[in-house]
Amino acid sequence: MIRTQALAFAHAGTAPLQFPDVDLPQGGCLLLQGRSGSGKSTWLALVAGLRRASAGTVEVAGQALDRLGGAARDAWRARHIGFVPQTLHLSAALTVAENLALPYFAAGLPRDAAAIHAALDRLGVADLAGRRPHQLSGGQAQRVALARAVLLSPRVLLADEPTASLDDEAAADALALLTACAEACGASLVVATHDRRAAQALADRPGAQRLDLNEIGLQGNQP
Repeated sequence: MIRTQALAFAHAGTAPLQFPDVDLPQGGCLLLQGRSGSGKSTWLALVAGLRRASAGTVEVAGQALDRLGGAARDAWRARHIGFVPQTLHLSAALTVAENLALPYFAAGLPRDAAAIHAALDRLGVADLAGRRPHQLSGGQAQRVALARAVLLSPRVLLADEPTASLDDEAAADALALLTACAEACGASLVVATHDRRAAQALADRPGAQRLDLNEIGLQGNQP
């Protein structure tokens, strides 16, 4: 679950972004919409514990994030949050399998080679385990990033503009993979997008919630 109250964040030298309260049940789906600069990525970073709120509270999977700090927050995030950023951040120096080992290191857990293989296999890219990111197509890299995000069966799965720059077929495939992985983990799913195709597909899901940052007049300088 994700619950926020009076959440706000101020970038240096700017007026604070003030977000509406959210109460998303475990296993629920939230469509986070807004143009570039409306605060979508900032909201995701706050919920993922990558940034600290200037005001208000964030509770994710029963954990109040303001009660965690430093290494404890990083380890908690690695165990409970799956994040597919718009820029996939696959390490160029590591193979695909080695990239998937990173969540174990962050969570303070021993590497599980069998689980890594199973995650890649579920996303149809097990044969790419020995390749490096520069040897992958865009679609392959996205599948690897999603395999990494769901490797530890997170309670929450966050995706930032997962269909950006994709054609219709690839966009539909990406959304199907996201929702299938979230359902397999029983995870709450949050997708931040300004893509109408993604918005329409996710809005049709039973019980889906929608938060449009354009509608509440947020003024920010971060996407």
